[in-house]
Amino acid sequence: MHVIAHGGAGGSLDEPEQRHAVLSRAVGAGKRKTTPVDAVIETVRRLESSPRFNAGVGGAIQSDGIVRTDASLMTSDRSVGAVCSMPGVEHASEAARVVMEETPHVLIAGKQAVELADAFGIETNSDLRSERTTDGWTDLDAPDADSVADQLGFVREQFDGTDTVGAVATDGDRVAACTSTGGRWCALAGRVGDVPQVGSGFYCTHAGGASATGEGEEIVRVTLARRAVDHLELGRNPQDAAELAIEELEELTDGKAGIVVMDHEGTVGHAFNTKTMQTSSTHG
Repeated sequence: MHVIAHGGAGGSLDEPEQRHAVLSRAVGAGKRKTTPVDAVIETVRRLESSPRFNAGVGGAIQSDGIVRTDASLMTSDRSVGAVCSMPGVEHASEAARVVMEETPHVLIAGKQAVELADAFGIETNSDLRSERTTDGWTDLDAPDADSVADQLGFVREQFDGTDTVGAVATDGDRVAACTSTGGRWCALAGRVGDVPQVGSGFYCTHAGGASATGEGEEIVRVTLARRAVDHLELGRNPQDAAELAIEELEELTDGKAGIVVMDHEGTVGHAFNTKTMQTSSTHG
């Protein structure tokens, strides 16, 4: 099994060596799985459980003080599942798999997504705040959660962040891509970024797959992951595909982002225009 994963693109990292070690262990666990879907889900699950990343535990807190998670999953036969705006769901990646495999839909949101996850045995009452995010929130003078007008002013001042986690895997035939996030720091409650939007935070075809990370609004405006996979379909190698996608993002927006790309043979590429983006990959 070939797997590549990223831990998010953004600014300077706290304890980067320890963070990269978690990322590498997650990829190692994914490699041991027998299908690409199992591989990306296992990889991302481990990142969702680590408070070092902005997904699951340690996810960004929205303007009303709540962490809401989003995730997506796509395979090379264009099966898709995505979820968004889920409070209390650590393993959003597993909920995305439920949507893909158990429903006729592509995207389920909010309370109903949480109920669906619960119906399939996924924990839905997790405390998603970490020490890091709790301390960061405590330091802010947050407005009344019931006042949207006050929250908007607060969001304009505090809205920040770029991190998301994701993985792509192939067994040399089938390909799968999965992305998961807690969103951006102090986003307006209910905000949904690129992660659950097909072609933006994730995309996958017979040619390969991609998982993006960064400023979700800008990623959506250019459908970043789709651009990268389109380059694969035109015969470009994964590294060129990743670099071209980021170049196109820069040409069309002032956004900051990163992306990992893998073709169906397991060749990988990655690119970013942020200060950092940690990746790890392994070949089976």
